[in-house]
Amino acid sequence: MSAENERTHRYDAEAVVLSGQLDLPVSQKIEPQAHSQLPEKGGYFNQRSDSFRIETVLSFSAAYSHVSGSKSLKPGRGWDTLTTTVVEGLNVMEVLTADRVVGQTITEHPLVGHVPTISFLGTRFENLRIAGYPVELEFDHNIFGPKPADDAPYTHDAGFISRVARQYDRIGSSKDLPAELLERYNRLSPTLGNSEAVECSLVNRAPGFYPGVSFGHIIRVPGFGIITLAKLTVKHESPHERTKVPRKTTFTLTMIDLQLGCPTSGHVPVGNGGSNGETG
Repeated sequence: MSAENERTHRYDAEAVVLSGQLDLPVSQKIEPQAHSQLPEKGGYFNQRSDSFRIETVLSFSAAYSHVSGSKSLKPGRGWDTLTTTVVEGLNVMEVLTADRVVGQTITEHPLVGHVPTISFLGTRFENLRIAGYPVELEFDHNIFGPKPADDAPYTHDAGFISRVARQYDRIGSSKDLPAELLERYNRLSPTLGNSEAVECSLVNRAPGFYPGVSFGHIIRVPGFGIITLAKLTVKHESPHERTKVPRKTTFTLTMIDLQLGCPTSGHVPVGNGGSNGETG
């Protein structure tokens, strides 16, 4: 019997275009908008939201998400999962604006082995601006590189760890780095290569002439808050008893992780998608 016929795959993917909590000037929970979730059997699901607004704090003209999971029709290929979030006409307090924000994660779990290949093709910001000034982004869609040999986890791959370490170095060496960010990345750095979970970004730099200071993929705008762009985490779980190969890998991409400060306060993740599947 072929490996294809012997194995089964349980899909797991979820996408939310916007959610969070506002504390000031109004206390309000932001219910998940355009929330799509994929059942274990796979399939295709999508949700859409139009003309969303919370007071004068946050709005978008349209947004949608979709998730899908299916067995590839190509010989020798495994199980594909697609997670997509799209937000159009984003406006946060007339400070942070974007015509279009697209987050997309594509994984393929193999017929033999467990660790999936990963792609972020399609992920982008269109006309991202702060106070009307454009933000110039340096993307690294291939930060993971090729799938590690011998079904090894990404979090122990030398090439991936090296690229993430350079991101951390750029952040840590930035002038005027806020104390909370310095503490956070000083805490994350020693775990690189030794942990089953890694946080990084698809954005290496975010320069521009906008008001504020950038630290790699993080932007601090006085009187507004901290903007974290294309935040990405990978987590390996459920190691095989004998080989120690992780049977479950979770990728989570948040296109804008927004921590608002005075006079508006709150936490608003925008374009959040997670992909996770397991082959038995």
